[in-house]
Amino acid sequence: MDESNVLSRRKFLYGSALVAGGATLAACSSGGGGSNSGSGGPPGGSGGKGSATKPLPVPATLNESPTLTAMAKSGKIPALKDRLPAHPYVVPHNWVTKGQYGGTLNIDQFGTNGMGQPPTNAVRNLFYGFSPLRWLNDGANIGPGTCEKWSSNADATEWTLSFRKGLKWSDGVPFTVDDIIFWYEDIALPGFDAQSPPPDLLSAKGNPAKLIKVDDNTLQIAYDSPQPLLPDYLAAWVKGNIGGTNGNGPVWLYPKHYMKQFHPKYNKSVKSGWDAPGGIWELKGDWLRNPACPTLIGYKCKSFNLNTGAVLERNPYYWVVSKNGDQLPYIDTINFTLVQNAQVIKLHIQSGKVDYCHGNANQIDLGDYSTLQKSAAQGNYVIVQWDSGSGTGSMFFLNRDYPNDKYRKLFRDKRFMRAISHGWARQTTQKTLYFETGELTTGTMSPKAMEWRTGTQGPQTYATWRDSAKTTNVQKAKSLLKEIGLADKNGDGFVEFPDGSTLTVEIPYSADMSQTEAAKDDQLVSDMKRIGLRMVRRPIPPQAYNDAWNNGTLMSHTNWEVGDGPNCLVYPQWLAPLENTRWSPLEGAWYQYSGTPKAKQELNVNPWKRHPPRIEPIPGSPTAQLISLYNQTKNQPDQLKRTQLVWQIAKLHVNEGPFFIGCTANYPQLEIHNKDLQNVATHDDLAEHGFYNPWIHPTPAAYDPEIYYWNDPAKHS
Repeated sequence: MDESNVLSRRKFLYGSALVAGGATLAACSSGGGGSNSGSGGPPGGSGGKGSATKPLPVPATLNESPTLTAMAKSGKIPALKDRLPAHPYVVPHNWVTKGQYGGTLNIDQFGTNGMGQPPTNAVRNLFYGFSPLRWLNDGANIGPGTCEKWSSNADATEWTLSFRKGLKWSDGVPFTVDDIIFWYEDIALPGFDAQSPPPDLLSAKGNPAKLIKVDDNTLQIAYDSPQPLLPDYLAAWVKGNIGGTNGNGPVWLYPKHYMKQFHPKYNKSVKSGWDAPGGIWELKGDWLRNPACPTLIGYKCKSFNLNTGAVLERNPYYWVVSKNGDQLPYIDTINFTLVQNAQVIKLHIQSGKVDYCHGNANQIDLGDYSTLQKSAAQGNYVIVQWDSGSGTGSMFFLNRDYPNDKYRKLFRDKRFMRAISHGWARQTTQKTLYFETGELTTGTMSPKAMEWRTGTQGPQTYATWRDSAKTTNVQKAKSLLKEIGLADKNGDGFVEFPDGSTLTVEIPYSADMSQTEAAKDDQLVSDMKRIGLRMVRRPIPPQAYNDAWNNGTLMSHTNWEVGDGPNCLVYPQWLAPLENTRWSPLEGAWYQYSGTPKAKQELNVNPWKRHPPRIEPIPGSPTAQLISLYNQTKNQPDQLKRTQLVWQIAKLHVNEGPFFIGCTANYPQLEIHNKDLQNVATHDDLAEHGFYNPWIHPTPAAYDPEIYYWNDPAKHS
């Protein structure tokens, strides 16, 4: 069954959930018996807000940059019609106007580890060109990307993806599904480059999918059990030939014609260690760091310097056009300058040296708004506010798998986390850090997630979770500590363990954390003193933080947020312990390695000394119940029934948690740009005012920065 609409999820869910008996949801608005599909169709959407919900027709006349016209005339590149696919992607955003070609965009990027390394991997979130599918309307819809059509059988065990005919890499070599199969069979499946098959390509049973080439442009994906979320996964993250641990999502494809020379299967002279972290494979496969690496995004690397930054230039083969037929991008060049001090970036913005700044990626937040606004006229810039979509704001959670028995028992007692939650003066945090924007919250998944927009129960479930422990009540917090048996036995103003031993909750932090996060932690320490709980902040080297947490040796975690959506199940690690980076790191690692040979190894070894450290959830425990419910969602092809399971998970968070706590949901984030830069969406241009925080909804990539243009390019060359 192949239908003509893109996936329109929220609107359809709301109506369907009200139907008595909960009929099976189809993925497309024309309904039907359980098929999930999407393809081209007549244009949709109107006015200047949001994006068309159906693919737009290809304009009759196509245009290109004068620079590319000259190159084509000289024979350096083919003519435009031979560079574009048969059906280019037409940018569907209703706020977009016809632009002008030319000019340079200057962007500062904060980072202390060198260009191309975290946190500078945020620059990749400007470009959506690798993604098979794309989020539209802040995650309310899924539309085509490199993949033009997609469909599944009734139980979502078999998917067919049809990629655009004539799609080409930036060096002019045709893209084929072999580029995907090469990544999957020669890198991900064998586990090279620390990669593995992503959730997209795992069945509900945890088994890898089979990828079958039908022809150069058609890929069939077969699972041994349902995988109904594949379209959501295909739209999530920017992907591309770096991905992995850099936070930009699974790689999904490599330019095989270029990368096979660095793989020992195809080149016997490749030396051992070729796929080591930071090694030749990673470097050669990174379009940002390697000018020779072909790409599918609107730009390609012209030059790169680890210590100073990178310069990108227009990709002549970019497969995206505007509504009036202009091949994108409009701007010729992007200069990324590496800056190791976030304060310097703010000074550059104020003096007009920066043309565009994605605030959150550069430690710029609401606390900087007033100062930056005062210099806006001088610096010739405007400040745009997009919704963060955060479910927590600055957050806090305990390590429920801490190795010390007394602390672990305490941290797993829901009354202790509730005491901390009720002791936190959230109103103060909301006022001082978020300037009374957003809404107070206990801490949830993103309020923009589709599960909270479904029927009448969705909003009710969200509100119950949001409000479950958000009120500041010092007496209630003290009462909860007393119930546990914690009391001030030595008169120092702080409670001790029942045996009289000292109780101290440490908040480890890295030196490169933002000022906002540090301020929140200082307030939390002060607030806990009011309820008699001793908290102290402890510095830890940034490079050691992640390993220490994953090994279960840190007490608590801060300097993070929950923002995941548009679908809670695409990135569900906050819902249940599924890996080792969140509130139950060892139980999460147990789940992560279940079904693998490693799961049966070192079972007689202390859980914290296993490789990696891992521990089995206690049967019937809250974490075991959460995992059980999550596993049921993986086997459920019916979207409404999956949503109902998420509601049950949320109820467990209310009744047995909180497992993490936040303070302010959906506060705004800042996007700053030169006044002369056009087609940057305003708050009101966006369908739901933005969805800034989660990288699975890559911002600003989802709004296609390739459409940005200068109203006078000559002034910005």
